[in-house]
Amino acid sequence: MAQLWGGRFTKETDQLVYNFNASISFDQKFYKQDILGSKAHVTMLAKQGILTEQEMKDIVACLDEIQAEVESGKLEITDKYEDIHSFVEANLIDRLGDTGKKLHTGRSRNDQVALDMRLYTRLEVLHTDALLKELLEALLQIMEENTETIMPGFTHLQKAQPITLAHHMGAYFEMFKRDRQRLEDIFHRMNYCPLGSGALAGTTYPLDRDYTAELLGFYGPTLNSMDGVSDRDYLIEFLSAAATIMMHLSRFSEEVIIWNSNEYQFVEIDDAYSTGSSIMPQKKNPDIAELVRGKTGRVYGALMSLLTTMKGIPLAYNKDMQEDKEFSFDAMDTVKGCLALFTGMLRTMKFNKDVMRKSANNGFTNATDAADYLVNHGVPFRDAHGIVGQIVLYCIEKNIAIDDMSLEELKAISPVFEEDIYDAISMETCVNKRLTVGAPGKEAMEKVIALHKEYLSSDWQDEIAIPQEEK
Repeated sequence: MAQLWGGRFTKETDQLVYNFNASISFDQKFYKQDILGSKAHVTMLAKQGILTEQEMKDIVACLDEIQAEVESGKLEITDKYEDIHSFVEANLIDRLGDTGKKLHTGRSRNDQVALDMRLYTRLEVLHTDALLKELLEALLQIMEENTETIMPGFTHLQKAQPITLAHHMGAYFEMFKRDRQRLEDIFHRMNYCPLGSGALAGTTYPLDRDYTAELLGFYGPTLNSMDGVSDRDYLIEFLSAAATIMMHLSRFSEEVIIWNSNEYQFVEIDDAYSTGSSIMPQKKNPDIAELVRGKTGRVYGALMSLLTTMKGIPLAYNKDMQEDKEFSFDAMDTVKGCLALFTGMLRTMKFNKDVMRKSANNGFTNATDAADYLVNHGVPFRDAHGIVGQIVLYCIEKNIAIDDMSLEELKAISPVFEEDIYDAISMETCVNKRLTVGAPGKEAMEKVIALHKEYLSSDWQDEIAIPQEEK
């Protein structure tokens, strides 16, 4: 058992205890972050005269060698080591002897793991944001192509008013745009370096924490060493943002599943994102959408797990905090996978525009506009509401749409109706006369689309600087 401690102990740790305590099975995921942080640490130690320039160069070269061998498969990370920190340091000492033993000068595993987790999470924030941008680009393309594609809008899953496919996709654009804004906000708040906090009370060595932070692309060092080693707020915030992303994806998936049903037939999912049935040859199942919807619970679970872990922990570091990793790693991978697959499904999805329009026309989605017509001709709104209710009831009995009624039939219910009612309740009129900001009218939508294109033309990630080798 390779451990970084033991001098105070007189007998071996029980194997079951060792296994229970070890984290190498999952924290090996951030071997790259551990090596990156170690290189920055020894570079700072040399700058401060705590290590010699040659010692620093030897350690950095050996760390690069260890990373290259891990990535080529020549060096295997095994459960012989307690955690990723002991793996890196033990291999360094094996190769450099006493020089390798100097790596940990002025550092604790507490601030080391705090750094590694922050570096790993920071990169996950950037990767998730990039996937969200790709999804927004896919949505914007659909919006641009469908400002005149009429479909029913729903409330309570009941047809309500006519909208366009561009307008419907635009609602999801807003959701995922807010998700990106949350990630940007989290990045800026978390981007401070805990290395140099020591176990909890800093160190007597003359460390230059500002320099270490600069080397690692942080805005600066954390300002309280106890908080530096025990803070996981940034991870809770990221998991909360991830849970919100999954909630949005799940809502979208639910609609895709409904739209893909035989009853709706609004969309046809590409064969690459569908599966069949082992017994029913006619089936084409929306498995990707269903799995995205189902995997949302995994991400919710990770958030609740970490909140529960952190709720009773006194300052500063406690071993409970090792539980911040497994569920978080799973949630990070889950949300990235779901975003990538959903975007691919969306880009290849076929929209049945004629079916959408027919559904809007047959669902009395223009009833509100018929009422507005009466109001504009002097009928009090409450009376107009009642009149159009009678019209809808009449159409249901006749199995026709409002547009199918003759002028005589309309006048029999209200003499206010004239020939211009047909233009007033046409689907195009119902949609395009709604020109307020955020409405589905073509003119309003084109203004919003222009704003979205401008938004996507720049990227907040272009304004940040993190080490190239981290990416």
